[in-house]
Amino acid sequence: MLSLTRNAPRLWQAAGCRLQSTLVVAEHDNVTLNPITLNALTAAKQLGGEVSCLVAGKDCAGVVGELSKAAGISKILVAESEALNGFLPERLTPIVLATQKQFNFTHIVSGATAFGKSLLPRVAAKLDVAPISDIIEVKSADTFVRTIYAGNALLTLKSKDPIKVITVRGTSFEAALLEGGSATTEATALPELPTEMSDFIKQELSKSDRPELTAAKTVVSGGRGMKSGDNFQLLYALADKMNAAVGASRAAVDAGFVPNDMQVGQTGKIVAPELYIAIGISGAIQHLAGMKDSKTIVAINKDPEAPIFQVADLGLVADLFKAVPELTEKL
Repeated sequence: MLSLTRNAPRLWQAAGCRLQSTLVVAEHDNVTLNPITLNALTAAKQLGGEVSCLVAGKDCAGVVGELSKAAGISKILVAESEALNGFLPERLTPIVLATQKQFNFTHIVSGATAFGKSLLPRVAAKLDVAPISDIIEVKSADTFVRTIYAGNALLTLKSKDPIKVITVRGTSFEAALLEGGSATTEATALPELPTEMSDFIKQELSKSDRPELTAAKTVVSGGRGMKSGDNFQLLYALADKMNAAVGASRAAVDAGFVPNDMQVGQTGKIVAPELYIAIGISGAIQHLAGMKDSKTIVAINKDPEAPIFQVADLGLVADLFKAVPELTEKL
């Protein structure tokens, strides 16, 4: 019989068992932490066992300081290099793999963003395990729930892989609070990073005084019914009055009305604000998959048979070009 002593972890592993522990890969811009990391941290805590975080980037001491405030993190591993400029997945993957090998993590977790979706499937392939994407619930350390068929069905899956590589839908987990933290910080040795596969040239980020789409408490979205990009000025005026973010359906993006970083839906951004106002949006399944978890949904559409009214809490059958200016004026 195996007795539990201060050397229990070593004895446990010697007996052929693996202690459960989770690595959360932090998403950031070298200055501030992306809020979805805090949602991923909540999911990681639900897995049980120790939780560690990896902060990889360049001159990211501020991110480490911010993350160290969160409770439930045992240690923060820091990897800094000029080669990590741009956060290319080809260069981040060897760091994640080396960290997992060094500390024998059983779970690797990140947010289901462009960052997580480009990095973790690559990590999973290198580990020869199946990635578990976009989970919305943790049942146990090896059992998870995710949506399928554009959110019309829920799938409960049980993974038998020795290492679980998971991306987390941020809107399904509360953000961990940045208080009560006592994590230790340590630098991790950098493996050889590939430089011949890709190079970071530059990035162009859109700037706005409005809240970021996935973090906003109120979202105003427009669809094909807006008829042109110029007409989105109606939504911008309404959003400014409500301190809201502005989104769009895929139909509006495909028509060239607005850039694709505003797209809400299955192939766009997943949002779950307190208030979602859908204007001129018919309510295709692809769009509903990205916003139907919103607490209150308001729809404005001149077609009373539009599918959006089936999920809306409040609906207004009206010409948006009359209704929106009137609503903006009354706010």
